[in-house]
Amino acid sequence: MRQSLHSVLLWVRRPRPKLRRRAELFVLLSPATVLFLGFVIAPIGIAVYYSFYSWNGYGPLTDFIGLKNYSDALSGTVFHTAVQHNVELVAFSLLLQLPLIVALALLLNRRMRGRSVFRLVVFAPYLLSEATAAIVWTLMLSPDGFVDKMLRSIGLGSLIHGWLGDPGIVFYVLFVVITWKYLGFGVILLLAGLQAVPAELREAAAIDGASSWQATRMVVLPLLGPTIRIWIFLSVIGSLQLFDLVWIMTLGGPAHASTTMVTYMIDHGYRGNEYGYGSAVSVVVFVICFAFALAYQRYVLRRDTDGALTRAAG
Repeated sequence: MRQSLHSVLLWVRRPRPKLRRRAELFVLLSPATVLFLGFVIAPIGIAVYYSFYSWNGYGPLTDFIGLKNYSDALSGTVFHTAVQHNVELVAFSLLLQLPLIVALALLLNRRMRGRSVFRLVVFAPYLLSEATAAIVWTLMLSPDGFVDKMLRSIGLGSLIHGWLGDPGIVFYVLFVVITWKYLGFGVILLLAGLQAVPAELREAAAIDGASSWQATRMVVLPLLGPTIRIWIFLSVIGSLQLFDLVWIMTLGGPAHASTTMVTYMIDHGYRGNEYGYGSAVSVVVFVICFAFALAYQRYVLRRDTDGALTRAAG
């Protein structure tokens, strides 16, 4: 009798791995899941719901208009201009920023005097908040500001323009500021990727007679591919969602010359008291970003993640 009772107690006290694992997952994932549902999924659902109404932000939702907000947004010329600006930002980032970031990362990865200082100088702008950077550059680019005085001091006063007031150049001026602000993040990201490139591979390429450029092109850059693809993903998503710098510096003007999809959304939704219409624009922006993220993950990043999982399993 005592032996049977003892065996029963041992069975009751026996750990249950599956149940314990599920309980641990539930305890650890519940806070993050609640936050994700409350601050990501719920706002998206609310925005979709508001987008079917003509609502000025006051009173109950009573004027149901269906898909009219979406049709107005997708057929509006100003919104088309905003989408075009975001697409141009993506193109400029890939064609201009990426080569510059790769070149700076390769340069700052070499052993040279003052390398830490140069790295700090490149990365420092990224540490500034968008609001601080925008205000500083607005003051520098204002009429008779620092940029104008500097050009006059070196004899290039003929190049002075209304940097933030000329519709023909304001978008390109903003791109220069954006590049200055986010260049350091890309350089640090690629420097981290370069640390994972074995030095033995470069030495082997040098022994085989490869020049420094050939070793970089044939050995280093292919191994840096996953890091570059991650930067491209972050850069494209950031370009599609760009708001802070543009809004503070130009409010999307002059004459919509620098407007983006998000500044257009804020301008019409918040400032124009068209919250239903602004919600529809936000849903369109979300769908564009989500579709790109899914396609990029499916066709570009999948082989990187599959390779990482294979190496981890091995």
